[in-house]
Amino acid sequence: MAEQRGTAGSLAGRVALVAGATRGAGRAIAVGLGAAGATVYVTGRTTRERVSEVGRTTETIEETAELVTAAGGEGVAVPTDHLVRDEVKALAARIDRERGRLDVLVNDVWGGEHLLRFGEDTKVWQYDLDDGLRMLELGVKTHLITSHYLLPLLVRRPGGLVVEVTDGTADYNTRYRENMFYDLTKNAPIRMAFGLGEELKGLGCTAVSVTPGFLRSEQMLDHFGVTEENWREGVRVVPSFCISESPAYVGRAVAALAADPEVARWNGQSLSSGQLARVYGFTDTDGTRPDAWRYIVEVEIGGKDADDSAYR
Repeated sequence: MAEQRGTAGSLAGRVALVAGATRGAGRAIAVGLGAAGATVYVTGRTTRERVSEVGRTTETIEETAELVTAAGGEGVAVPTDHLVRDEVKALAARIDRERGRLDVLVNDVWGGEHLLRFGEDTKVWQYDLDDGLRMLELGVKTHLITSHYLLPLLVRRPGGLVVEVTDGTADYNTRYRENMFYDLTKNAPIRMAFGLGEELKGLGCTAVSVTPGFLRSEQMLDHFGVTEENWREGVRVVPSFCISESPAYVGRAVAALAADPEVARWNGQSLSSGQLARVYGFTDTDGTRPDAWRYIVEVEIGGKDADDSAYR
């Protein structure tokens, strides 16, 4: 087995910011970094006093911070709307004042699921323009604002890591993704990681994009009417749910990257949780290594006669 990185204590003394850590991949990444000993600032718009436009009250950034601390790190919740420049600027100033450093920046801001029209053949001129532009604001503009204000802190010392979280690898996303607005939103972080890689490499820092596979987020579990314990029942609704993965999987992927002293080898690249599991040796919570993107291409799209066991 390949060496497993991102283990307990390997990120002790390191400071991370997970922008968009209320739920899903962002929460799991924050917890994964915390489990490796990092101090993790977690941001989002949903708190115990305020609910964002996503409309979910069951996950908050305070809860995420508590999970980070329980995992072995130090979680710090900072309510932040990453479209509001002054709030992001204040966030950067607070991390600088309290820690004087930033080692890992994870751009996972999204929160646009309620704007999607999956399964509809809606052209750009037919799509609700306000919804489409809001999607781009939430998934692209937020990332740019966050990088603008936080990167000056990260580049103070060599070894810094920026992770742009998206949906789909660069190879998979050569396919058109649902509609114009979603396609642009989910391809932009891949290109941002490439561009940031070019800007950061001379400063000894690294940027990558990372995608989970078919993610069993809190919202996805609710959508399928299942829990993490009985998630396989969701296969009755969508057969490809068989290759889904827990959020912890991508959390372990990012923790492994952050702990890798040779992380610069990945600079500018598009990576997936399944790909990184094979390199670093970590597994999902059930002990398997799901490779969702290969399954989707070969089985769901390609029609190969195989079950998910060959992709775990």
